[in-house]
Amino acid sequence: MVLLNNTITSAALPDMQKRLDTTLTGLQWIVNAYVLAVAMLLLAGGVFADRFGGKRVFLGGMAVFTLASLACCLSASVGWLLAARILQGIGAAALSPASLALLASGYPAPGDRVKAIGQWATFSGIGLAVGPAAGGLLVQAFDWRAIFLINIPIGVVTLIVGARTLPDRRNPEAPPLDVPGQVLALLVVGTLAFGLTEAGDKGWTAPLILSCFAASVVLLVLFLVVEARSARPMLPLRLFRLRLFTVSNAAMIVVGFGLMGSGFFFTQFFATVQGHSVLRSAMETLPCTLAMVVCSPYAARIAARFGFRSVVTVGLVLAGAGLVTMAAVHTDTPYLNVWWRLAVTGVGFGLTMSPLTGAAISSVSVQEGGLASGISSTTRQIGAVFGVAVLGAIVRTRQEHGASYSSGLNTAFLTAGVVTLVSAVFTGLWLVRQQAPAAVVPQSVPTAAPRPEGEPVLTDRS
Repeated sequence: MVLLNNTITSAALPDMQKRLDTTLTGLQWIVNAYVLAVAMLLLAGGVFADRFGGKRVFLGGMAVFTLASLACCLSASVGWLLAARILQGIGAAALSPASLALLASGYPAPGDRVKAIGQWATFSGIGLAVGPAAGGLLVQAFDWRAIFLINIPIGVVTLIVGARTLPDRRNPEAPPLDVPGQVLALLVVGTLAFGLTEAGDKGWTAPLILSCFAASVVLLVLFLVVEARSARPMLPLRLFRLRLFTVSNAAMIVVGFGLMGSGFFFTQFFATVQGHSVLRSAMETLPCTLAMVVCSPYAARIAARFGFRSVVTVGLVLAGAGLVTMAAVHTDTPYLNVWWRLAVTGVGFGLTMSPLTGAAISSVSVQEGGLASGISSTTRQIGAVFGVAVLGAIVRTRQEHGASYSSGLNTAFLTAGVVTLVSAVFTGLWLVRQQAPAAVVPQSVPTAAPRPEGEPVLTDRS
């Protein structure tokens, strides 16, 4: 449900723009309202799952997600839809880490736990892959509201079955949430995302936009000071002294930026630029998501053999090259000359995410593996927020200077590709372990996505 909600929404964006009479900025906020809430509350969801029990947090998140989906269906304006999307993000931020906490406690045997988490990842991949096709079918048969309606029966059944069958366990020693750090992190990313998203409409030098950028810098400094002085920070800054941890998370931001930022425009290219139906446009984006789903399960195994640096660098090169070639498509480009560009992009990103998470986990002590995993997921989501905001602002800026929408998309794809290729150089040079992870007592309890005992750890052979 959490990942399906990303890709299925992208398929419905052209219909939303038409029926809600909104602009590109409105579409960006429809996507980013959800992604931003997930990004900023994911670590908090893990802490709550530890402290109050995976069952309570999971069912609570499911209830919020289901009710928010109903609110999305009933929304008559962009404003109401944005509020409902934020609620969906809050529910998703509780669902995802709590589901892993339940698996970790429900399968104490290391081998069984690894298999269970593997199946969890498989279902997540299915949700990611079927999103475009399901979204296209539902929008074609009904309208954009149908993409949220399908969550309601799934949520109701899960709540009924989960309330009867899920175990209720909690960690009484779990620390409280780092409220100051959480609030400041939300303000930093939210303020910067607002400035980047609105810059295309209001102008990059508008007083409001410059004020947002300045406020983001001040809030970031304040966040770093608070986290450095906190006894139990949500983001232990000492982890960034480890090169492997820092570089892997920086690269994960780029992955979120390139993947979500460009993916925001894939369906719109086919629907708006080439004039295809919503269903056909959604189906035409499948090479990217299917390539990711196929490659992702093998990426970790390949990285275990050839090293993080080699696999991630190759993946970023492929993804960047695919996006750069997308910058050459236009109104009359036949699909036979487009699908392979999407496939190359999907293969590239599919090769990067698992190894980058593995690199982050392997750079820290065993006790902090769950925390590292949660931070890696959060950085990818933050990159997604900035990708949609920045690339959307680029498209609007190009249009304001007289360029066509198609030319604006070409510039956005080129920007995403160049950023991804630069990141490939970055990882090729520095994605190596600088020092062994310090054996210290963690200052922050891992999120509810711990690395199972006995699970094989990827080693960096670079």
